[in-house]
Amino acid sequence: MRAKTSRAEPQNLLQWIVDRGEETLGQVLEEVVSRPGVSDGLARVAKRAVRTKGQVDKNVETLLHLLNLPSRADYHKLLVKIEHLQGSLVNLNMKLDRLLAMQSVAPAKRPQGRAAAPPASGRRE
Repeated sequence: MRAKTSRAEPQNLLQWIVDRGEETLGQVLEEVVSRPGVSDGLARVAKRAVRTKGQVDKNVETLLHLLNLPSRADYHKLLVKIEHLQGSLVNLNMKLDRLLAMQSVAPAKRPQGRAAAPPASGRRE
């Protein structure tokens, strides 16, 4: 029984330390962020990061274009075209199924005694 208790104590102690660390870290971060200079600085850093990311993306796209490699925008355009073609194929498949269904029903409706009409010749009279 004692072995189980000794194993449980380090876990509880470790959990207590983690909990205290989270609380302390939360309090410190709250105090730091509440200062007006820090929040303004973080806002400036975020704006610069967004601007820099946009510039990097633009430069990478230009480089890919120069190397004749597809960019993310090119990939997206192709994806849209493929989805459009896929929709067209689905519509075409549905129309073809309808035509085949009509052709299979049409011979069953014809009387058995009549011969089919001869094919039309290409001549005009």
